[in-house]
This record gives sequence, C-alpha cells and structure tokens, in this order.
Amino acid sequence: MFNILLVEDQALVRQGLKMMIEQDPQLKVVAEAENGLEALHEMEQHIIDLVIMDIRMPVMNGLEATRKIKERWPDVKILILTTFNDDEYAVQALKDGANGFLLKTAEQQKLIQAIYSCMKGGMTIHEDVAAKMVPKLLQKSKQVRVDIPLSPRELMIAKLVGEGKTNKEIAAELHLSIGTVKNHITQILQKLQLRDRTQLAIYAIKHDITP
Repeated sequence: MFNILLVEDQALVRQGLKMMIEQDPQLKVVAEAENGLEALHEMEQHIIDLVIMDIRMPVMNGLEATRKIKERWPDVKILILTTFNDDEYAVQALKDGANGFLLKTAEQQKLIQAIYSCMKGGMTIHEDVAAKMVPKLLQKSKQVRVDIPLSPRELMIAKLVGEGKTNKEIAAELHLSIGTVKNHITQILQKLQLRDRTQLAIYAIKHDITP
C-alpha cells in the first residue's frame, strides 16, 4: 500500500483525483492540501510515500513546495500534475527534485502508471511536454560539451536513467544485478556531484550522454 498526499487548490479536482487513484487497491490518499504550505504541514503529520503536486497554487506554489519537501524528506517521491504544458516548468520541477511531470489531460490509467513508475524509481514525463523539453535540452548540450568523468559502463547506466528506465529495467538490459546497478548509480551521483537519479536523468539528457 502506498500512502499519497494530494496537493491541489481546487476541491472538485482533488475529489475527482482521489476517486480515480483509490480505484487501485494499493493506492491510498491519506492526506490532502490546498497549497504548498499546507502540504508541508501534512508531511509532518503523516507517513507519505508519494506526493501528487499541482504547480500554480496560492500561498506557496508547487515548485517551491517540491524543493522544501525534497530537502526534508528526500526519499519521498513527487509527481507533478498540472494543467500547464510548459517545458520550462517541467525542467525546473525536475531540477527541484520531482520524479515525474504529467498533465491533467492524461487518462486515469496513465496517472496510475506514472505513480507506480515514480515509486519504482522511474521518471514519467508527459509526451506533449517531453516533445518540447528534450529538443531544447539537446540543443543546449550541443552548445556546451564537457568531459564526463564516467567509465563506459557508468555512461551506459546514466544514459538509461536519462531514458527513464528503472533499476530493474537497467539490470535486465545490461545483465547485471539490481544491487550492482544501485552501486553504479551511487558512484555516478558522487562523481557528478548530483543529488539523486532525477538530477542524473536531466544531466544525461542535457549532455546527450552516450557510452
């Protein structure tokens, strides 16, 4: 069972999302908040596995709340769910520690899949957002090339993280144990001075990592 905090300023939207999410027996919305400040309070009151976060909200927006939650509860997953198809929002949210970026136009099954992907260590980016975001990141990577201090194996793993693959999927593709993949990712994060695999995924896309 995964405990979810739902952060959305519109009550009707929250109610609808809660009904959709809880149709899956393994998902439970244990707390709700109307803004980022309330979300921080709810985080202190409950054991939360995943936060579903809107961006534009009064008092404290979703980007600021994402930063603050990741600072205090780094293991909690955050899935951005917003109306705004804005690649700049997406890039900033992922830099701030979000584990996925989905539009409210997504179907129910896509939302459920995104939740499970986040919990497994993957990263879901809505297709419409990715279509605008990735080309810009790749264009920036052509402008600034840097020497990346990783071994060929580490480059391959970083590339697969950038593609949104989970540790299990990477292990299967490279014929490694999940533990070995985790160890490699830990080493990669240390070498690149990155906080988590979400930052690594952005780094891999931005620098067009190839083995």
